[in-house]
Amino acid sequence: MNNRFYSAFIVFLATAGIMSLSAQCDSWIGKPTQTDAENAHSIYRQALKANDYTTAFENWQIAFKLAPVADGKRDYHFTDGVLLYKHLLTKTTDEKTKADYHAKIMQLYDQAISCYKSKSITLKTATEEALNQKIGYLYGRKAYDMFYTINSPYDENIVALDNSIKASGDLAEYIIMDPYAKIIVWEFKQGRMPKEKAVELYKKLNQIAEYNIANNEKLSEGYQQAQASMEGIFAEIENQIFDCDFFKEKLIPEYEENKDDPSVLKRVLATLKTQGCLDTDPVIVKLSEEWKKYANEENARLQAEFEANNPAAAAKAAYDDGKYQEAISKYRQAIEDETDHKKKATMLFAIASIEFRKLSLYSKARSTAYEAAKLNPNWGRPYMLIGDMYGKTARSCGDSWTQRLAILAAIDKYNTAKSLDGSVAGEANDRLSNYYGSLPDKSEGFMRGLSEGQTASVGCWIGETVRLRFK
Repeated sequence: MNNRFYSAFIVFLATAGIMSLSAQCDSWIGKPTQTDAENAHSIYRQALKANDYTTAFENWQIAFKLAPVADGKRDYHFTDGVLLYKHLLTKTTDEKTKADYHAKIMQLYDQAISCYKSKSITLKTATEEALNQKIGYLYGRKAYDMFYTINSPYDENIVALDNSIKASGDLAEYIIMDPYAKIIVWEFKQGRMPKEKAVELYKKLNQIAEYNIANNEKLSEGYQQAQASMEGIFAEIENQIFDCDFFKEKLIPEYEENKDDPSVLKRVLATLKTQGCLDTDPVIVKLSEEWKKYANEENARLQAEFEANNPAAAAKAAYDDGKYQEAISKYRQAIEDETDHKKKATMLFAIASIEFRKLSLYSKARSTAYEAAKLNPNWGRPYMLIGDMYGKTARSCGDSWTQRLAILAAIDKYNTAKSLDGSVAGEANDRLSNYYGSLPDKSEGFMRGLSEGQTASVGCWIGETVRLRFK
């Protein structure tokens, strides 16, 4: 710090530290020292503009001592004094000195406010409203410096903030919003401020912002920025202190502006429900219907996209819905896109099963089953299916002799299946044990001039040639 500046400060503290209530609001008007006070005022103001803090401080001390309220129409000597002491704070690291400067800053704010209240300072617009607004402004500036410069206890800071709002009302300066929001959040989190009080103060600050955004064209942007900052600060505790109505007021405009964004709809709806909005609330009913509509459309789109990329899955879905021809078509589409022979065989088997069990297209089903067997030669399942076809249709294949020949054809397919694929052996043996009792009678073969081991043609749609075995 400049030595001359510091020495001047010490002298000032010694000679002008404590003023009487009347002396702290004296003007230079009509005083013998008026010229000296005016000169000191003019010099320090010019020096301050030139950032010559040493000259400014020396002359400010003189001006302040002689006339704290200057000509009685301005508070410069108080507010400029605050500025000078804040500059001094940047030039020292001594804690005691800092404490002295802090005290002086608070004293200057309090003296200025006192002089306005006693009407020792008169305004151009001499109305009670203008006076209160000025007092509120000073309380707000004091509170701001208490928070950011002096680090005052929060309970003291709250007093200054409340006084600012009480005096200025909706015209309170936007600079109080950020520190007050931070104090409210901190005090609530520490359990020293009830939820109701935090909500009340939030509403009061938000009211100030909304009023000035709408009516204060010059500073509207400043209030908008302050409000946005405050919202960000309160976001830390908003879920703990605000109810359904608050979140509706906050979130519905966002939804209205982003109706085409389902992520916004989902988040807004979830938040409102979390914050206590009832399912019967008209807003919740409306948003729920919108989400349901979107979800149905989105699910349909995703399903269509999935089926387009996965025709086998689409085929299974069609089968489950009883749309068998559509299922076959989807499987054929999937087979065209597939390169793995075993996978193709599996889908061909599915088609053969539909053709047989659901559509009774036996010849076509057998042909499809043979396609599957050709692609996966060691797989017994297609032959099991053909055996089932023969067994099921045997009774409709003519006379008793032909029916029993059909059973022989079925038995041949089951034997082929288990010879190729051990995994179906158990199932094949179960079928065989049921059909051995239905073999042709030896006597009937004799009557037809046929003996065991000879071959015979199966009529009906089967058209197979079988080797005769008798009961």
